[in-house]
Amino acid sequence: MARQGAHVIVVGNEKGGSGKSTTAFHLAIFLLYQGHRVATIDVDSRQQTFTHYVRNRRAWNSEHQLALPSPKHFHLPAAWGDSVKDNHRAEFDVFRRAIAEVEDRVDFIVIDTPGFDTNMTRLAHSLADTLITPVNDSLIDLNVLARADAVTGEPVETSHYSRLVQRARSERLSIDGQSIDWILVRNRISMLSSRNTRQVQTMLDRIAARFGCRVSDGIGERVIFRSLFASGMTVFDPLDEELLGGQPSNSHVTARQEYRSLVAALNLPAKARAETHRAAAEIVAAPPSVHARYTPVPCHA
Repeated sequence: MARQGAHVIVVGNEKGGSGKSTTAFHLAIFLLYQGHRVATIDVDSRQQTFTHYVRNRRAWNSEHQLALPSPKHFHLPAAWGDSVKDNHRAEFDVFRRAIAEVEDRVDFIVIDTPGFDTNMTRLAHSLADTLITPVNDSLIDLNVLARADAVTGEPVETSHYSRLVQRARSERLSIDGQSIDWILVRNRISMLSSRNTRQVQTMLDRIAARFGCRVSDGIGERVIFRSLFASGMTVFDPLDEELLGGQPSNSHVTARQEYRSLVAALNLPAKARAETHRAAAEIVAAPPSVHARYTPVPCHA
C-alpha cells in the first residue's frame, strides 16, 4: 500500500488490556493541541474502544457546547464473507480508501489495533512509521513479546506478535526502504519499586536489544483514565471542574506530564509541522474559545 505525506503511528499489542486505546487517543488529542492535523483509525471490529472514545468526546462536546479538538475518525469493520481471499481484498480496499482520503490532509494518522491477530492488524503494522507497543508492568505480559529464560531473563523464543512485527519491518524495508521505529512502552507502572519491576525492566531491555527496538516509560496505574472515558476527555483538556464533570486532581497533572515525556521519547517529526500550522492558524483567525459552540462530525463507517 504505497503512500506518502502523513506520519503513521500504530499502537499494537496482541495482549488485551494493555492500554492501547487510551494511549492512542491521548496521543491523538495531544498532537491536536500542538497544532497538528490528526486522523484516527480503529481497526478493532469487536471492542471498538477507540471509536467509542471518540464518540463519547463528540457527544460531550455537543451536550456542553464546547469546542474541544477532535480528530477525523474512521472505524474500519472486518469483512465477514465466506471467502477469506475476498474478505482480505475487501479489507485492503477499505483501508486503502481511508488512508487515501486523509494522507495528504493531515500530519499524523493514529491507528489502534485489536488484541489479536487479524488481516487489518497486519495491514496497519505494515503502514507504521512509528509502532508503539504498550506492555503492562508484569512478567506475564512480556510473553506477548518473547518467552524468556526464567534464570537469565534472556529471550529464548520469539512470540507470534514479535514475528508479525519483524515481518512488517522486513516488508516495509523492501518496499520503500523505510524502517519502522518500534517502541516498547512500560504501561501501568507501579508507584512502588519491587523485584518484579526490576525484572520487567531487565527483560524488556534484553528483548529490545534482540529485536532492535527501544524501551520507554509510559503511564502509571491511574484510576483517572477510567473516569475520563465516559466523557471522552483526556488529561490534556483544560483542568476545569465543570468541563471534566468533577474536581481535577494531582493525578491529572502527573499523567499529563507522563504523556508529554512519552511523546518526547517517540521522536516524532512534530516540531516543524506544528510551527507551520500554528503560524497559518494565527494568520487566518484567532483560536476559538473553549466554550464556543461546536458541531461534531460523525464517525465514518
